Amino acid sequence: MKMDVYDKQNKKAGTIDLPEKIFKAKWNPALVHQVLVAENANRRSPWANVKGRGEVRGGGRKPWQQKGTGRARHGSIRSPIWVGGGVTHGPTAEKIYAKKINKKMKQAAVHAVLSRKAGEGEIRIIDDLKLSEPKTKIFAGVLKNFSTSSVLVVPGKENKGIVRAARNIPKVKVTLPDSLNVSDCLTYKNIFFEKEAVKEIR
Repeated sequence: MKMDVYDKQNKKAGTIDLPEKIFKAKWNPALVHQVLVAENANRRSPWANVKGRGEVRGGGRKPWQQKGTGRARHGSIRSPIWVGGGVTHGPTAEKIYAKKINKKMKQAAVHAVLSRKAGEGEIRIIDDLKLSEPKTKIFAGVLKNFSTSSVLVVPGKENKGIVRAARNIPKVKVTLPDSLNVSDCLTYKNIFFEKEAVKEIR
């Protein structure tokens, strides 16, 4: 699969042969959804934590005798139906939200999303993204040449200065080829690959 290569001024600088295994894979919405759900779940931290009736302070003594008072039967003032009682079925810090996802499934889902974006013209190959200095102003000037609302930038693994340069630019994220994931690929409208990075995608 051939695709045009552009320079930092958004001028055509040649063509590149893209691996069809990665950029012409079959669209599989069920797999993409499964991997996306797993990625989001694995990012989740169980911060919310409430106390059940066994953890709330007090409530060890029966508030009044079972019979003879005319009042309803109760065994503890920390029952979930009492004000100040424990919470029923509430969130706990012990809950594990992580979902296992196989490496091959994750790769196949990333390939499916990249292929879809390539078909819709949302992928650009940039000849060279190395900057004279790792400055936000310089990189913002490069992005200005490409009219895009949001962009995921994938440089070669040697080009680490660009990570610092893009840190404070809104709607721009830099990720290395071995860290590509479905969530980032779907979140950002366009994906810019440095030419070197294409060879490093697995």
